[in-house]
Amino acid sequence: MSDRISAETVTKVARLARLDLTPEEIERTTAELDGMLEHFADIDTLQLDDVVPMTQPYPLENVFRDDVIVPGLDRDEVLAVAPAVEDGRFRVPPIIGLDA
Repeated sequence: MSDRISAETVTKVARLARLDLTPEEIERTTAELDGMLEHFADIDTLQLDDVVPMTQPYPLENVFRDDVIVPGLDRDEVLAVAPAVEDGRFRVPPIIGLDA
C-alpha cells in the first residue's frame, strides 16, 4: 500500500464524485494514483532554476478572419416551424426538478 495516498482517500473521493467503485477498482486506482504522485515527486526533485518558463513550446500565430455581417434567419420563419412558441420565443419544457 502507498504512503502517499490511501484506499480510504480514493474511496472518499470516488464517493464525492458519485462513482461506485468495486474493491478491485479502488485498489487499482490507488496504485495508479500512487504512481502519478511518485512521478510528480520525481519532477519536484529536478533542478529547474535555469529553465525559462513558457506557456507554449512552439511559436503560435493566431489567425483571425475579418468579421463579416451576414443576414440571420428570419424570426417569424423560424418560429413558424417550432413545435411550441410563446411570446415570440421558443417554448421549452422545464427539465430541472422533475423526477423522470
